[in-house]
Amino acid sequence: MENWLRSLVWMDYRLALLLTVIVPLALLVWAFVKKAEAIQRLLVIYWRVASLLMIVVYLMIFSWPYSFILSFCARILIPVSLWFWVDINEEIREQRRTRLRLAFSSWRWAATLYSLLGAIALVPFFSCAFTAGAIDTPYCRVWLEAPLLYKQLIHPNATPGFLGFLGFTGLFFYGLFLLYFLVFRLGKQGRTALEP
Repeated sequence: MENWLRSLVWMDYRLALLLTVIVPLALLVWAFVKKAEAIQRLLVIYWRVASLLMIVVYLMIFSWPYSFILSFCARILIPVSLWFWVDINEEIREQRRTRLRLAFSSWRWAATLYSLLGAIALVPFFSCAFTAGAIDTPYCRVWLEAPLLYKQLIHPNATPGFLGFLGFTGLFFYGLFLLYFLVFRLGKQGRTALEP
């Protein structure tokens, strides 16, 4: 059972790397080269929202139990960020059909499906956040293996406490920007992404 769970979790991290980092980065570069402004704007918004996934990695290195809840939130916010904007969606629909538009649309649907299925798959692991000591069980620790490998590769000399501090700092600023958006921008602009 544990090996089966481990292989599923590692598959999830590999898909996350592909669908939430590599493909959208390549699409962003392609959109800048082709001067596809609507796709550029949507991808910049995506990166702002998806940065919560990176914050989660740092908090998982620190073994913070509530990182499971934040991971769930990130997986819900990503599809919202990809489909929320009426003006950008309309602009993209009106663009002529190109390989970039096809690749972007395919990725947007794939990222949406992946994120929603990933959010559903995380629900059974909420106990890792809300049950005392559960984070230390093999059932929960399997989710920390990939972030710990990331630490070994990228931050071999940093302590988990310092990386956790970076994660909490990122979470603080992410929360401030999200609060600003919800309180000021959303009420003023609604589902329009353009600045006033």
